[in-house]
Amino acid sequence: MESYFKEIKKKIRDKIVFEEFEIIDNSKFHRGHKFFNPKKYHLKLKIRSSYLRNLPKIQAQRLIFKILKDDLERKIHALEIKIS
Repeated sequence: MESYFKEIKKKIRDKIVFEEFEIIDNSKFHRGHKFFNPKKYHLKLKIRSSYLRNLPKIQAQRLIFKILKDDLERKIHALEIKIS
């Protein structure tokens, strides 16, 4: 899991300049939900980035979703993004 989170961080760092980055795995809170899949993550990204703050919020989120497109298809079920 940790190596996968490092991979996510690297993918984002390769495309976006940020000052701080944190991944929170919220998967455990979704066990028992109808479509829960233990092979997919429910993640929250907390990113402090001057670059992203200067973009419209929807554009910043679309950029992150584009970077993680393959992961969202295979390994991530839900992604919450907090930009500061």
